[in-house]
Amino acid sequence: MTDPLIQRAREAALAAYAPYSRFSVGCAVESVDGEIAVGSNMENACYRLGVCAEIAALTAAKQAFGLDKIARLAVAGGHVGADSELAGTSLVTSCGGCRQSILEAAQVAGRDIEVISANGDGSEAAVHPISELIPFGFGPANLKDAGT
Repeated sequence: MTDPLIQRAREAALAAYAPYSRFSVGCAVESVDGEIAVGSNMENACYRLGVCAEIAALTAAKQAFGLDKIARLAVAGGHVGADSELAGTSLVTSCGGCRQSILEAAQVAGRDIEVISANGDGSEAAVHPISELIPFGFGPANLKDAGT
């Protein structure tokens, strides 16, 4: 059976605004208490102003329960088929910018957040701690010498 967090990410992808790429991505963030916040990608005609699903979900999670309570997140994406279901066989992995934001949340939380990358149809997934996805990452801990 598919992890319910992956299913929530797949459902979130169905709410994406992706008229240019036609590649819908959803993300579901789970707290240590089992609360879930979701987000989806939102494209813009000025391409660089789009928002990734992970950033949308992390923002929702910050509002709902705080970055310090994030335990894991799932991201899934693909195209929305004629049956209005998410489809696709390739694993969706977070971009570098999103990995940086997940690392920031992990450092705030004091835990190595689990990142689940799933394909669109939900048949395949890979699980990695954020420390594996962005080794030697830069975050709040690196700013200790910045001064006050």
